[in-house]
Amino acid sequence: MSRTEQLTRTKGAEGRRRGRWLALSVLVLAVLLVAVDATVLGLATPALSEDLKPSGTQLLWIGDIYSFVIAGLLVSMGSLGDRMGRKKLLLVGATAFGAVSVLNAYATSPEMMIIARALLGVAGATLMPSTLALIRNIFHDPKERSLAIGIWGATASAGAAVGPVVGGALLQHFWWGSVFLINLPVMVVLVIVGIKLLPESKNPVAGPWDLFSVGLSLVGIIGVVYAVKQVATHGMGWEVWAAAVIGAGALYTFVRRQFTLPAPLLDMRLFKHRGFSGAVLADLLTVFGLSGLVFFLSQFLQLVQGRDPLEAGLAELPAAVGAVVTGLVAGRYARKYGVRVIVTAGLAAIGIALAALTVIHKETGYPLLGAALLIVGLGAGFSFTVTADVILSSVPKEQAGSASAVSETAYELGAALGIALLGSVVTGVYQGFTAPASVTGPVADAAHESLGGAVEAARSLDPQTAQQMVGAAQEAFVDGLRLASGVGAAVLLATAVAAWFLLKGQELQDGIEH
Repeated sequence: MSRTEQLTRTKGAEGRRRGRWLALSVLVLAVLLVAVDATVLGLATPALSEDLKPSGTQLLWIGDIYSFVIAGLLVSMGSLGDRMGRKKLLLVGATAFGAVSVLNAYATSPEMMIIARALLGVAGATLMPSTLALIRNIFHDPKERSLAIGIWGATASAGAAVGPVVGGALLQHFWWGSVFLINLPVMVVLVIVGIKLLPESKNPVAGPWDLFSVGLSLVGIIGVVYAVKQVATHGMGWEVWAAAVIGAGALYTFVRRQFTLPAPLLDMRLFKHRGFSGAVLADLLTVFGLSGLVFFLSQFLQLVQGRDPLEAGLAELPAAVGAVVTGLVAGRYARKYGVRVIVTAGLAAIGIALAALTVIHKETGYPLLGAALLIVGLGAGFSFTVTADVILSSVPKEQAGSASAVSETAYELGAALGIALLGSVVTGVYQGFTAPASVTGPVADAAHESLGGAVEAARSLDPQTAQQMVGAAQEAFVDGLRLASGVGAAVLLATAVAAWFLLKGQELQDGIEH
Protein backbone atom coordinates (compact mmCIF):
# COMPACT_ATOMS: atom_id res chain seq x y z
CA MET A 1 0.00 0.00 0.00
CA SER A 2 1.39 3.45 -0.95
CA ARG A 3 1.91 6.22 1.60
CA THR A 4 -0.82 8.27 -0.09
CA GLU A 5 -3.34 5.43 0.31
CA GLN A 6 -2.36 5.01 3.97
CA LEU A 7 -2.83 8.72 4.63
CA THR A 8 -6.21 8.68 2.85
CA ARG A 9 -7.41 5.73 4.94
CA THR A 10 -6.15 7.32 8.15
CA LYS A 11 -7.90 10.61 7.37
CA GLY A 12 -11.08 8.74 6.48
CA ALA A 13 -11.03 6.83 9.79
CA GLU A 14 -10.41 10.05 11.73
CA GLY A 15 -13.27 11.74 9.90
CA ARG A 16 -15.65 8.90 10.72
CA ARG A 17 -14.49 9.00 14.35
CA ARG A 18 -15.12 12.76 14.57
CA GLY A 19 -18.46 12.28 12.81
CA ARG A 20 -19.63 9.82 15.46
CA TRP A 21 -18.97 12.25 18.29
CA LEU A 22 -20.49 15.17 16.38
CA ALA A 23 -23.57 13.03 15.79
CA LEU A 24 -23.67 12.28 19.52
CA SER A 25 -23.64 16.01 20.28
CA VAL A 26 -26.81 16.34 18.19
CA LEU A 27 -28.47 13.46 20.04
CA VAL A 28 -27.72 14.83 23.50
CA LEU A 29 -29.32 18.15 22.49
CA ALA A 30 -32.61 16.28 22.08
CA VAL A 31 -32.18 14.46 25.40
CA LEU A 32 -31.35 17.71 27.17
CA LEU A 33 -34.54 19.41 26.01
CA VAL A 34 -36.84 16.51 26.87
CA ALA A 35 -35.28 16.27 30.35
CA VAL A 36 -35.44 20.03 30.97
CA ASP A 37 -39.07 20.17 29.83
CA ALA A 38 -40.02 17.53 32.40
CA THR A 39 -39.06 19.83 35.30
CA VAL A 40 -38.91 23.40 33.97
CA LEU A 41 -42.68 23.99 34.26
CA GLY A 42 -42.70 23.55 38.04
CA LEU A 43 -41.47 27.05 38.82
CA ALA A 44 -43.70 28.61 36.14
CA THR A 45 -46.86 27.11 37.65
CA PRO A 46 -47.78 30.11 39.89
CA ALA A 47 -47.50 32.61 36.99
CA LEU A 48 -49.31 30.25 34.62
CA SER A 49 -52.09 29.76 37.19
CA GLU A 50 -52.55 33.51 37.59
CA ASP A 51 -52.76 33.98 33.81
CA LEU A 52 -54.86 30.98 32.68
CA LYS A 53 -56.77 30.46 35.96
CA PRO A 54 -57.03 26.63 35.77
CA SER A 55 -58.99 24.64 38.34
CA GLY A 56 -57.07 22.41 40.76
CA THR A 57 -57.75 19.34 38.60
CA GLN A 58 -56.75 21.15 35.40
CA LEU A 59 -53.52 22.29 37.05
CA LEU A 60 -52.67 18.69 37.96
CA TRP A 61 -53.22 17.60 34.36
CA ILE A 62 -51.10 20.46 33.04
CA GLY A 63 -48.28 19.25 35.27
CA ASP A 64 -48.68 15.50 34.69
CA ILE A 65 -49.99 14.91 31.16
CA TYR A 66 -46.55 15.42 29.55
CA SER A 67 -44.91 12.61 31.52
CA PHE A 68 -48.03 10.39 31.25
CA VAL A 69 -48.01 10.53 27.44
CA ILE A 70 -44.25 10.05 27.18
CA ALA A 71 -44.40 6.98 29.45
CA GLY A 72 -47.36 5.54 27.53
CA LEU A 73 -45.85 5.93 24.06
CA LEU A 74 -42.17 5.07 24.60
CA VAL A 75 -42.47 1.37 23.70
CA SER A 76 -44.62 2.16 20.66
CA MET A 77 -42.33 4.91 19.39
CA GLY A 78 -39.20 2.82 19.94
CA SER A 79 -40.78 0.06 17.85
CA LEU A 80 -41.90 2.60 15.21
CA GLY A 81 -38.31 3.85 14.93
CA ASP A 82 -37.13 0.28 14.31
CA ARG A 83 -39.58 0.13 11.40
CA MET A 84 -39.56 3.56 9.73
CA GLY A 85 -35.99 4.57 10.60
CA ARG A 86 -34.64 6.14 13.81
CA LYS A 87 -33.16 9.20 12.12
CA LYS A 88 -36.40 9.93 10.29
CA LEU A 89 -38.47 9.54 13.48
CA LEU A 90 -36.04 11.70 15.47
CA LEU A 91 -36.10 14.56 12.94
CA VAL A 92 -39.89 14.44 12.55
CA GLY A 93 -40.25 14.37 16.35
CA ALA A 94 -37.79 17.25 16.81
CA THR A 95 -39.68 19.40 14.30
CA ALA A 96 -42.97 18.62 16.04
CA PHE A 97 -41.41 19.32 19.45
CA GLY A 98 -40.36 22.79 18.33
CA ALA A 99 -43.73 23.60 16.76
CA VAL A 100 -45.76 22.36 19.73
CA SER A 101 -43.50 24.33 22.11
CA VAL A 102 -44.84 27.51 20.48
CA LEU A 103 -48.40 26.25 21.05
CA ASN A 104 -47.55 25.70 24.75
CA ALA A 105 -45.98 29.15 25.11
CA TYR A 106 -49.02 30.97 23.71
CA ALA A 107 -51.82 28.82 25.19
CA THR A 108 -54.81 30.98 26.07
CA SER A 109 -56.89 28.57 28.19
CA PRO A 110 -56.32 25.64 30.56
CA GLU A 111 -57.87 23.23 28.03
CA MET A 112 -55.53 24.43 25.28
CA MET A 113 -52.57 24.09 27.64
CA ILE A 114 -53.46 20.50 28.55
CA ILE A 115 -53.77 19.53 24.87
CA ALA A 116 -50.51 21.31 24.03
CA ARG A 117 -48.66 19.53 26.86
CA ALA A 118 -50.05 16.18 25.69
CA LEU A 119 -48.85 16.85 22.13
CA LEU A 120 -45.44 17.84 23.51
CA GLY A 121 -45.38 14.44 25.24
CA VAL A 122 -46.11 12.68 21.93
CA ALA A 123 -43.18 14.49 20.31
CA GLY A 124 -40.94 13.82 23.32
CA ALA A 125 -41.72 10.09 23.14
CA THR A 126 -40.25 9.97 19.63
CA LEU A 127 -36.98 11.56 20.75
CA MET A 128 -35.77 9.55 23.76
CA PRO A 129 -35.72 5.97 22.36
CA SER A 130 -34.51 7.24 18.97
CA THR A 131 -31.45 8.87 20.52
CA LEU A 132 -30.39 5.79 22.48
CA ALA A 133 -31.09 3.46 19.54
CA LEU A 134 -28.98 5.62 17.22
CA ILE A 135 -26.11 5.47 19.73
CA ARG A 136 -26.38 1.65 19.57
CA ASN A 137 -26.00 1.80 15.78
CA ILE A 138 -23.43 4.60 15.49
CA PHE A 139 -20.90 3.26 18.00
CA HIS A 140 -19.77 -0.26 17.08
CA ASP A 141 -16.88 -0.25 19.56
CA PRO A 142 -18.49 -1.27 22.90
CA LYS A 143 -16.04 0.86 24.91
CA GLU A 144 -16.86 3.95 22.86
CA ARG A 145 -20.55 3.10 23.12
CA SER A 146 -20.31 2.88 26.92
CA LEU A 147 -18.80 6.37 27.01
CA ALA A 148 -21.47 7.65 24.61
CA ILE A 149 -24.23 6.16 26.80
CA GLY A 150 -22.53 7.74 29.81
CA ILE A 151 -22.66 11.16 28.12
CA TRP A 152 -26.30 10.50 27.14
CA GLY A 153 -27.26 9.53 30.70
CA ALA A 154 -25.31 12.41 32.24
CA THR A 155 -27.12 14.83 29.95
CA ALA A 156 -30.52 13.41 30.91
CA SER A 157 -29.69 13.70 34.63
CA ALA A 158 -28.23 17.18 34.24
CA GLY A 159 -31.21 18.35 32.19
CA ALA A 160 -33.72 17.27 34.82
CA ALA A 161 -31.72 19.00 37.57
CA VAL A 162 -31.01 22.15 35.53
CA GLY A 163 -34.69 22.56 34.57
CA PRO A 164 -35.68 24.42 37.78
CA VAL A 165 -32.58 26.63 37.55
CA VAL A 166 -33.28 27.54 33.90
CA GLY A 167 -36.94 28.13 34.72
CA GLY A 168 -36.08 30.35 37.69
CA ALA A 169 -33.64 32.44 35.63
CA LEU A 170 -36.12 32.93 32.74
CA LEU A 171 -39.02 33.79 35.03
CA GLN A 172 -37.02 36.60 36.62
CA HIS A 173 -36.92 38.39 33.25
CA PHE A 174 -39.70 37.01 31.00
CA TRP A 175 -43.26 35.65 31.10
CA TRP A 176 -44.05 31.97 31.76
CA GLY A 177 -44.20 31.05 28.06
CA SER A 178 -40.45 31.67 27.75
CA VAL A 179 -39.75 28.29 29.40
CA PHE A 180 -41.12 26.66 26.22
CA LEU A 181 -39.68 29.03 23.61
CA ILE A 182 -36.11 28.12 24.61
CA ASN A 183 -36.78 24.83 22.78
CA LEU A 184 -36.98 26.48 19.35
CA PRO A 185 -33.35 27.46 18.62
CA VAL A 186 -32.08 24.13 19.96
CA MET A 187 -34.50 22.13 17.81
CA VAL A 188 -33.60 24.16 14.72
CA VAL A 189 -29.92 23.34 15.25
CA LEU A 190 -30.75 19.69 15.93
CA VAL A 191 -32.73 19.27 12.70
CA ILE A 192 -30.27 21.12 10.45
CA VAL A 193 -27.18 19.40 11.82
CA GLY A 194 -28.94 16.05 12.26
CA ILE A 195 -29.91 15.86 8.58
CA LYS A 196 -26.22 16.02 7.68
CA LEU A 197 -24.54 14.05 10.46
CA LEU A 198 -26.91 11.32 11.63
CA PRO A 199 -26.88 7.98 9.78
CA GLU A 200 -30.18 6.23 9.13
CA SER A 201 -30.79 2.83 10.69
CA LYS A 202 -33.78 0.53 11.03
CA ASN A 203 -34.75 -3.12 11.30
CA PRO A 204 -35.09 -4.42 7.71
CA VAL A 205 -37.38 -7.30 8.80
CA ALA A 206 -39.38 -5.60 11.56
CA GLY A 207 -42.83 -6.43 10.18
CA PRO A 208 -46.00 -4.29 10.46
CA TRP A 209 -46.68 -1.88 13.33
CA ASP A 210 -49.51 -3.37 15.39
CA LEU A 211 -51.84 -0.49 16.26
CA PHE A 212 -53.86 -2.55 18.75
CA SER A 213 -50.67 -3.20 20.74
CA VAL A 214 -49.91 0.54 20.58
CA GLY A 215 -53.29 1.29 22.15
CA LEU A 216 -52.86 -1.39 24.83
CA SER A 217 -49.41 -0.03 25.74
CA LEU A 218 -50.69 3.55 25.95
CA VAL A 219 -53.76 2.71 28.04
CA GLY A 220 -51.85 0.29 30.26
CA ILE A 221 -48.92 2.48 31.21
CA ILE A 222 -50.93 5.70 31.53
CA GLY A 223 -53.48 3.86 33.70
CA VAL A 224 -50.85 2.44 36.04
CA VAL A 225 -48.79 5.66 36.26
CA TYR A 226 -51.93 7.75 36.84
CA ALA A 227 -53.10 5.42 39.62
CA VAL A 228 -49.71 5.44 41.30
CA LYS A 229 -49.46 9.23 41.19
CA GLN A 230 -53.02 9.75 42.46
CA VAL A 231 -52.40 7.50 45.46
CA ALA A 232 -49.70 9.93 46.65
CA THR A 233 -52.04 12.92 46.66
CA HIS A 234 -55.59 11.65 47.06
CA GLY A 235 -55.41 8.10 48.42
CA MET A 236 -57.23 5.05 47.05
CA GLY A 237 -60.50 6.41 45.66
CA TRP A 238 -62.71 4.49 43.24
CA GLU A 239 -61.22 6.31 40.23
CA VAL A 240 -57.73 5.26 41.30
CA TRP A 241 -58.85 1.62 41.58
CA ALA A 242 -60.51 1.87 38.16
CA ALA A 243 -57.37 3.32 36.54
CA ALA A 244 -55.19 0.67 38.17
CA VAL A 245 -57.45 -2.22 37.09
CA ILE A 246 -57.84 -0.92 33.52
CA GLY A 247 -54.10 -0.21 33.25
CA ALA A 248 -53.06 -3.60 34.64
CA GLY A 249 -55.58 -5.39 32.42
CA ALA A 250 -54.33 -3.58 29.32
CA LEU A 251 -50.69 -4.40 30.14
CA TYR A 252 -51.55 -8.06 30.75
CA THR A 253 -53.33 -8.21 27.38
CA PHE A 254 -50.39 -6.40 25.76
CA VAL A 255 -47.90 -8.98 27.07
CA ARG A 256 -50.08 -11.93 25.99
CA ARG A 257 -50.52 -10.42 22.54
CA GLN A 258 -46.78 -9.92 22.02
CA PHE A 259 -46.20 -13.67 22.40
CA THR A 260 -48.69 -14.38 19.60
CA LEU A 261 -47.49 -11.81 17.04
CA PRO A 262 -44.92 -12.81 14.39
CA ALA A 263 -43.46 -9.27 14.62
CA PRO A 264 -44.18 -8.07 18.19
CA LEU A 265 -44.00 -4.44 19.25
CA LEU A 266 -41.75 -5.61 22.10
CA ASP A 267 -40.04 -9.00 22.24
CA MET A 268 -41.10 -10.20 25.70
CA ARG A 269 -38.66 -13.12 25.52
CA LEU A 270 -35.92 -10.63 26.38
CA PHE A 271 -37.17 -10.63 29.97
CA LYS A 272 -36.37 -14.33 30.29
CA HIS A 273 -32.71 -13.31 30.29
CA ARG A 274 -31.70 -12.84 33.94
CA GLY A 275 -29.18 -10.07 33.18
CA PHE A 276 -31.68 -8.09 31.08
CA SER A 277 -34.43 -8.32 33.72
CA GLY A 278 -31.96 -7.47 36.49
CA ALA A 279 -30.77 -4.41 34.57
CA VAL A 280 -34.35 -3.19 33.99
CA LEU A 281 -35.18 -3.63 37.70
CA ALA A 282 -32.04 -1.78 38.79
CA ASP A 283 -32.72 0.95 36.21
CA LEU A 284 -36.26 1.47 37.53
CA LEU A 285 -35.32 1.56 41.21
CA THR A 286 -32.30 3.81 40.67
CA VAL A 287 -34.66 6.47 39.33
CA PHE A 288 -37.16 5.59 42.10
CA GLY A 289 -34.63 6.68 44.74
CA LEU A 290 -33.29 9.69 42.82
CA SER A 291 -36.67 11.18 41.86
CA GLY A 292 -38.27 10.59 45.25
CA LEU A 293 -35.40 12.29 47.06
CA VAL A 294 -35.19 15.30 44.73
CA PHE A 295 -38.97 15.82 44.71
CA PHE A 296 -39.40 15.88 48.49
CA LEU A 297 -36.21 17.78 49.23
CA SER A 298 -37.52 20.48 46.84
CA GLN A 299 -40.51 20.95 49.14
CA PHE A 300 -38.34 20.72 52.26
CA LEU A 301 -35.93 23.39 51.03
CA GLN A 302 -38.73 25.80 50.06
CA LEU A 303 -41.63 25.18 52.46
CA VAL A 304 -39.68 24.17 55.58
CA GLN A 305 -36.39 26.04 55.27
CA GLY A 306 -37.80 29.04 53.39
CA ARG A 307 -35.54 29.09 50.32
CA ASP A 308 -36.80 30.69 47.11
CA PRO A 309 -37.33 28.43 44.03
CA LEU A 310 -34.08 29.40 42.29
CA GLU A 311 -32.04 28.88 45.46
CA ALA A 312 -33.71 25.49 45.99
CA GLY A 313 -32.94 24.51 42.40
CA LEU A 314 -29.29 25.45 42.82
CA ALA A 315 -29.15 23.56 46.13
CA GLU A 316 -30.11 20.34 44.33
CA LEU A 317 -27.37 20.61 41.70
CA PRO A 318 -24.97 18.22 43.52
CA ALA A 319 -27.19 15.33 42.39
CA ALA A 320 -26.65 16.33 38.75
CA VAL A 321 -22.92 16.88 39.27
CA GLY A 322 -22.56 13.43 40.82
CA ALA A 323 -24.53 11.75 38.01
CA VAL A 324 -22.44 13.47 35.33
CA VAL A 325 -19.10 12.57 36.95
CA THR A 326 -19.80 8.87 37.42
CA GLY A 327 -21.84 8.51 34.24
CA LEU A 328 -18.78 9.39 32.17
CA VAL A 329 -16.57 6.72 33.78
CA ALA A 330 -19.18 4.04 34.59
CA GLY A 331 -18.46 1.89 31.53
CA ARG A 332 -14.72 1.83 32.20
CA TYR A 333 -15.19 0.80 35.83
CA ALA A 334 -17.82 -1.81 34.89
CA ARG A 335 -15.27 -3.48 32.60
CA LYS A 336 -12.58 -3.33 35.27
CA TYR A 337 -14.57 -4.46 38.31
CA GLY A 338 -17.63 -6.12 36.76
CA VAL A 339 -21.17 -4.99 35.99
CA ARG A 340 -22.71 -6.33 39.18
CA VAL A 341 -20.09 -4.66 41.39
CA ILE A 342 -20.70 -1.22 39.88
CA VAL A 343 -24.50 -1.48 39.72
CA THR A 344 -24.70 -2.90 43.26
CA ALA A 345 -22.39 -0.18 44.56
CA GLY A 346 -24.50 2.50 42.85
CA LEU A 347 -27.76 1.19 44.32
CA ALA A 348 -26.18 0.81 47.76
CA ALA A 349 -24.86 4.41 47.61
CA ILE A 350 -28.38 5.72 46.97
CA GLY A 351 -29.70 3.57 49.81
CA ILE A 352 -27.05 4.83 52.24
CA ALA A 353 -27.72 8.47 51.30
CA LEU A 354 -31.44 7.97 51.90
CA ALA A 355 -30.67 6.30 55.23
CA ALA A 356 -28.62 9.36 56.24
CA LEU A 357 -31.73 11.52 55.77
CA THR A 358 -33.62 9.61 58.48
CA VAL A 359 -31.98 12.02 60.96
CA ILE A 360 -33.09 15.17 59.13
CA HIS A 361 -34.86 17.98 61.04
CA LYS A 362 -36.10 21.51 60.29
CA GLU A 363 -32.74 23.15 61.05
CA THR A 364 -30.55 20.57 59.26
CA GLY A 365 -27.66 22.40 57.63
CA TYR A 366 -26.90 22.23 53.92
CA PRO A 367 -23.67 20.16 54.25
CA LEU A 368 -25.69 17.01 55.11
CA LEU A 369 -28.30 17.70 52.43
CA GLY A 370 -25.69 18.52 49.79
CA ALA A 371 -23.63 15.44 50.67
CA ALA A 372 -26.71 13.19 50.45
CA LEU A 373 -27.65 14.66 47.05
CA LEU A 374 -24.09 14.25 45.78
CA ILE A 375 -23.90 10.59 46.89
CA VAL A 376 -27.30 9.86 45.32
CA GLY A 377 -26.08 11.43 42.07
CA LEU A 378 -22.84 9.44 42.13
CA GLY A 379 -24.73 6.20 42.72
CA ALA A 380 -27.34 6.96 40.07
CA GLY A 381 -24.67 7.81 37.51
CA PHE A 382 -23.00 4.43 38.00
CA SER A 383 -26.17 2.34 38.13
CA PHE A 384 -28.27 4.08 35.48
CA THR A 385 -25.48 4.28 32.90
CA VAL A 386 -24.34 0.66 33.24
CA THR A 387 -27.88 -0.77 33.25
CA ALA A 388 -28.76 1.24 30.12
CA ASP A 389 -25.62 -0.17 28.46
CA VAL A 390 -26.56 -3.74 29.50
CA ILE A 391 -30.14 -3.35 28.21
CA LEU A 392 -29.00 -1.89 24.89
CA SER A 393 -26.22 -4.43 24.35
CA SER A 394 -28.48 -7.41 25.11
CA VAL A 395 -30.35 -7.18 21.80
CA PRO A 396 -29.34 -7.18 18.11
CA LYS A 397 -28.84 -3.64 16.83
CA GLU A 398 -31.93 -4.07 14.61
CA GLN A 399 -34.07 -4.12 17.79
CA ALA A 400 -32.28 -1.18 19.41
CA GLY A 401 -35.38 1.02 19.36
CA SER A 402 -37.47 -1.45 21.35
CA ALA A 403 -34.67 -2.05 23.88
CA SER A 404 -34.13 1.70 24.28
CA ALA A 405 -37.84 2.11 24.93
CA VAL A 406 -37.67 -0.50 27.71
CA SER A 407 -34.88 1.47 29.40
CA GLU A 408 -36.78 4.74 29.01
CA THR A 409 -40.06 3.25 30.24
CA ALA A 410 -38.27 1.93 33.33
CA TYR A 411 -36.99 5.49 33.89
CA GLU A 412 -40.48 7.02 33.65
CA LEU A 413 -42.10 4.35 35.83
CA GLY A 414 -39.30 4.70 38.39
CA ALA A 415 -39.87 8.46 38.57
CA ALA A 416 -43.63 8.01 39.01
CA LEU A 417 -43.21 5.29 41.65
CA GLY A 418 -40.59 7.27 43.56
CA ILE A 419 -42.85 10.27 43.91
CA ALA A 420 -46.05 8.29 44.45
CA LEU A 421 -45.00 5.52 46.84
CA LEU A 422 -42.68 7.63 48.95
CA GLY A 423 -45.28 10.39 48.67
CA SER A 424 -47.89 8.10 50.17
CA VAL A 425 -45.63 7.63 53.20
CA VAL A 426 -45.02 11.37 53.59
CA THR A 427 -48.71 12.21 53.10
CA GLY A 428 -49.87 9.50 55.51
CA VAL A 429 -47.69 10.87 58.31
CA TYR A 430 -48.31 14.53 57.42
CA GLN A 431 -52.10 14.33 57.47
CA GLY A 432 -52.02 13.21 61.09
CA PHE A 433 -50.68 16.54 62.40
CA THR A 434 -52.72 18.41 65.00
CA ALA A 435 -53.81 21.92 64.02
CA PRO A 436 -54.58 24.55 66.68
CA ALA A 437 -58.02 24.01 68.24
CA SER A 438 -59.33 27.28 66.78
CA VAL A 439 -58.60 26.14 63.20
CA THR A 440 -61.61 24.23 61.84
CA GLY A 441 -63.67 23.73 58.70
CA PRO A 442 -62.28 24.44 55.20
CA VAL A 443 -59.10 26.03 56.57
CA ALA A 444 -58.24 22.89 58.55
CA ASP A 445 -59.10 20.67 55.56
CA ALA A 446 -56.83 22.70 53.25
CA ALA A 447 -54.02 22.60 55.81
CA HIS A 448 -54.20 18.81 56.10
CA GLU A 449 -54.19 18.37 52.29
CA SER A 450 -50.50 19.30 51.86
CA LEU A 451 -47.77 21.44 53.37
CA GLY A 452 -48.24 23.98 50.58
CA GLY A 453 -51.95 24.04 51.44
CA ALA A 454 -51.12 24.70 55.10
CA VAL A 455 -48.86 27.63 54.21
CA GLU A 456 -51.57 29.08 51.94
CA ALA A 457 -54.36 28.53 54.50
CA ALA A 458 -52.33 30.19 57.24
CA ARG A 459 -52.58 33.54 55.43
CA SER A 460 -56.21 33.81 56.52
CA LEU A 461 -55.35 33.37 60.23
CA ASP A 462 -53.98 35.72 62.87
CA PRO A 463 -50.15 35.68 63.03
CA GLN A 464 -49.82 33.66 66.24
CA THR A 465 -52.27 30.91 65.16
CA ALA A 466 -50.74 30.86 61.67
CA GLN A 467 -47.26 30.36 63.12
CA GLN A 468 -48.46 27.52 65.36
CA MET A 469 -50.24 25.73 62.51
CA VAL A 470 -47.41 26.08 59.98
CA GLY A 471 -44.89 24.96 62.59
CA ALA A 472 -46.93 21.84 63.40
CA ALA A 473 -47.40 21.12 59.67
CA GLN A 474 -43.67 21.48 58.99
CA GLU A 475 -42.78 19.13 61.84
CA ALA A 476 -45.26 16.55 60.51
CA PHE A 477 -43.84 16.89 56.99
CA VAL A 478 -40.29 16.35 58.28
CA ASP A 479 -41.47 13.30 60.25
CA GLY A 480 -42.98 11.91 57.06
CA LEU A 481 -39.80 12.71 55.10
CA ARG A 482 -37.70 10.82 57.65
CA LEU A 483 -39.94 7.75 57.44
CA ALA A 484 -40.07 7.89 53.62
CA SER A 485 -36.26 8.12 53.53
CA GLY A 486 -36.07 5.00 55.68
CA VAL A 487 -38.48 3.13 53.42
CA GLY A 488 -36.58 4.25 50.32
CA ALA A 489 -33.28 3.20 51.90
CA ALA A 490 -34.66 -0.28 52.66
CA VAL A 491 -35.95 -0.67 49.08
CA LEU A 492 -32.66 0.45 47.50
CA LEU A 493 -30.46 -1.68 49.77
CA ALA A 494 -32.67 -4.73 49.09
CA THR A 495 -32.42 -4.01 45.35
CA ALA A 496 -28.63 -3.81 45.67
CA VAL A 497 -28.62 -7.33 47.13
CA ALA A 498 -30.96 -8.57 44.37
CA ALA A 499 -28.78 -6.96 41.67
CA TRP A 500 -25.72 -8.76 43.05
CA PHE A 501 -27.36 -12.10 42.26
CA LEU A 502 -29.33 -11.16 39.12
CA LEU A 503 -26.32 -9.61 37.38
CA LYS A 504 -23.91 -12.44 38.21
CA GLY A 505 -21.73 -13.16 35.18
CA GLN A 506 -23.05 -10.13 33.26
CA GLU A 507 -20.29 -8.34 31.39
CA LEU A 508 -20.12 -5.45 28.95
CA GLN A 509 -18.92 -6.29 25.45
CA ASP A 510 -15.35 -5.60 24.41
CA GLY A 511 -15.06 -6.65 20.77
CA ILE A 512 -15.95 -4.29 17.94
CA GLU A 513 -19.14 -5.22 16.07
CA HIS A 514 -19.18 -5.52 12.32
